Amino acid sequence: MIVSASARIDAPPDRVYGIIADYRNGHPRIVPKQISDIRVETGGYGAGTIIRFVVTVLGRKVDFRAVVTEPEPGRVLIERNDPPNASVTTFTVEPGPTGRECDVTISTDLPDRRGIAGVIERFLSRRLLQGMYKDELARLSAVAAAPSIPPR
Repeated sequence: MIVSASARIDAPPDRVYGIIADYRNGHPRIVPKQISDIRVETGGYGAGTIIRFVVTVLGRKVDFRAVVTEPEPGRVLIERNDPPNASVTTFTVEPGPTGRECDVTISTDLPDRRGIAGVIERFLSRRLLQGMYKDELARLSAVAAAPSIPPR
């Protein structure tokens, strides 16, 4: 199952991508309230970064560990979670018409479970993740519009 959300951000693509890829200063400023305790194990900027974080949904806390890759540096960044939470989240930044804005998509590919539990999980995951991504995109827009971004 794939869940995604997109938004136009009024900031240049390189600035927006830089915030997303910066796991020490930028990215922690844009995550929704359900994501906490972001810790950088290795790296800190873009490809090769390994992070740990906690997601709290419906009162339940789940620990995640993800490896970051950049198949298209400056445009596509991927967080691949370790099993058993083997989801893959992709951040895509596309330049807008003038280059002073960009379109950002956050998309997660979740493993499918079978049966009624899978149906319920897909329903809840879609609703919860889309809400979280809309919040994250709004936060990204606010951070990108700020006069300065902490150095990486």
